[in-house]
Amino acid sequence: MLDFSDPSFSDLFVSELKVNIDDPKYAVNGASKGKRLRYFLQTCDDATAVRALTALWEHRSEYLARSGATDPVANAETRYQGLINRLSGGAPPKPAQSASKLVVDRQKIATIKSELLRVSSLTAQARGFAFEGFLKGLFDAFGLDAQEPFRLRGEQIDGSFQLASETYLVEAKWHGQPIGVADLHVFHGKIEQKAAWTRGLFVSNSGFSEDGIVAFGRGKRVICMDGLDLYEMLDREIPLNQVLERKVRRAAETGMPFLRVRDLFPS
Repeated sequence: MLDFSDPSFSDLFVSELKVNIDDPKYAVNGASKGKRLRYFLQTCDDATAVRALTALWEHRSEYLARSGATDPVANAETRYQGLINRLSGGAPPKPAQSASKLVVDRQKIATIKSELLRVSSLTAQARGFAFEGFLKGLFDAFGLDAQEPFRLRGEQIDGSFQLASETYLVEAKWHGQPIGVADLHVFHGKIEQKAAWTRGLFVSNSGFSEDGIVAFGRGKRVICMDGLDLYEMLDREIPLNQVLERKVRRAAETGMPFLRVRDLFPS
């Protein structure tokens, strides 16, 4: 099972599927990770199997890239995509481009930085809507299939995007003061009303209060970015995909929703 330890294997299922793979019901044929996984895939529905296999495939790809090892399985990706296709009953999802393989387009980065500066110069009334538009352009620039803000009955969602086959809803704020716990809880409440695999990204240009982050707590389905994150990401030409993937992984490891770009990517 690749480089999984028992705890990291369990954490993957909790963070990606909200499943306790350590439950004895999955060990009826044996308690090894492989036997538990096999039983889980045999007993879950096809949609859940697709999500589990997608998460495991992404981890496998990262493991092989990190170790520099040659794939020991012939035609592994073709066989994987064929399995996903059979389970999903149609064309397999287009695999997300690995952030490590993204070619940084410096001209595109410069254009995005200029747009962020333009948003900063607007009046307070116009800035919020312009910031939402800036974020959609940013997500689109990195192939994250962004959607425009939309309104559901009784609530406003500032947009959504796809990252590694997962759907993220977006909350975007450009306030004078750092965001506190109340706004974080309101957004998390929206996430909890959606499908169990929905996640959220809260982007606050003015940042988040330290007390608010502490009071918000750990283990939530939300990750956070602030204006300094955006600036440092663009200034250092770090692909947005890579920033989000690193935030998601560290949140799964630590439970913390907000870790700064400068801490995730130390110089």
